[in-house]
Formats: sequence, structure tokens, C-alpha cells
Amino acid sequence: MKPSTKFALGSGAIVLTVTLLMFEGVKQTGTYFLTPSQLVAKSTTDPSLHDVGVKVSAKVVKGSIVRDAAAQRVDFMISDGAHSFPVTYTGLVPDTFTDENEIEVVAEGKFGRDGTFHATVLVAKCGSRYEAKWDEMATKAT
Repeated sequence: MKPSTKFALGSGAIVLTVTLLMFEGVKQTGTYFLTPSQLVAKSTTDPSLHDVGVKVSAKVVKGSIVRDAAAQRVDFMISDGAHSFPVTYTGLVPDTFTDENEIEVVAEGKFGRDGTFHATVLVAKCGSRYEAKWDEMATKAT
């Protein structure tokens, strides 16, 4: 066999192996990113979704945050306007996770068969918190 043929076969085998490893790695660590409505709909049609890690993005229902400082646990409700469900998270919460403003969170974890989302990662998004509020009086004066 020619050296160029050996090189082509070896290169092809390496590229195929690396591609297979990347595909399997993404398949094992990839998570779905859903809204509460999508998660509820998919979990009713496919019960195996309860065993898969997912990410949920929604707004925290104002007044629903309950903290247990001793256990470092936070329970709250999230909603996208159509569906809502409780979320439980154990760990340190971000500083922007307060009940003062409407905050949007991204929670990563598993949607339990009991209807509670058990989060392992919690990220609070609150871009509007750092923006100046528009003064309606200023707009009326101009």
C-alpha cells in the first residue's frame, strides 16, 4: 500500500473517532432549554423527560420566595404567564435574587414527577435592575 493511502486512511480514522467522541460528549452533557409551558407540555407527552436534565427560563412569581437560611434552601414559583410550578434550590443564591423586582431566572435541574422543579444551578437575570427608570413626569413635561 502506498504511503499516501496509509496516511489518508489514518487521517480518516482519527477524524471519525474525534467526531464520534464529540457527538457522544454533547449528547451526554447537553440539556434542553425550555419555558414552563414547553416543559409541562413535553413532560405530559413524554414521561422520560423527568429523568433528563433541563434548563428552564421564566420569571419568579412575586412574593413566592421562601428562604431557609439554615439549610441554604430557597423555594419559589416560576411562571411564563401560562404555566407555573414550584422550584426548589439548595445552595447559595445570586445577589440579584430578591423579591423586590420582577426577576427572570434560568434554573438547571430535573422536573420531578411531583410537579416540582429541583434545580442544581440557579442564575438570576435582571438587566432592568441596573437601568434607570423612565420618569413619566419628564415625558409629560416635554
